Amino acid sequence: MRHASTTALIIFAKAPEAGMVKTRLIPALGAHGAAALAQRLLEHAVRLGVEAGFDYCELCTTPDIGHAAFQRLAARYSLVLTAQGEGDLGARMHRALFRVLVDHARVLLMGSDVPALSPAVMREAATALDTVDAVFVPALDGGYALIGLTGAQAALFTDMQWSTAHVMQATRERAAAAQISWTELEPVPDIDEPADLVHLPQGWLA
Repeated sequence: MRHASTTALIIFAKAPEAGMVKTRLIPALGAHGAAALAQRLLEHAVRLGVEAGFDYCELCTTPDIGHAAFQRLAARYSLVLTAQGEGDLGARMHRALFRVLVDHARVLLMGSDVPALSPAVMREAATALDTVDAVFVPALDGGYALIGLTGAQAALFTDMQWSTAHVMQATRERAAAAQISWTELEPVPDIDEPADLVHLPQGWLA
């Protein structure tokens, strides 16, 4: 049963395996360094997400739920642990949002590589959904770090060219065409390229 006033948070994450995660950081950090940073980012994202205090918090993972880091975080914070499943990023995000929106009025979905997000920003995004269909925290690289919806909105996810500098602009155009009302919060950096490492919290690379 859908609850009229509840907010859910989904954190999307990739298993922190060397050579498989944060590969664009490998030239700067090495494969194991990039994986170690991915794990630290994941742990940070989960902690912040839990601190936001929403009604439901889910860690949605790829390639499956079996990685020890996922199992440990789910147990520590009493998270629901689910697998992203097959398909491109858009298909996986849409499926997760659609599933959780069955039971919750508002759902936020965020990545695990955006340490600039905070519980206050997440709560601000949730509040924005009282008056609009969608909310975004754009990323400085042209994508977005967080999306929040009150309905599944397939138009925002189907046949999108992901991991490009045009994702947020294309999303705006699709939202306008589909008459989806939206608002945007202040852009934040995510951590994908060596140049992004300057945006890490102080001391993380010490």
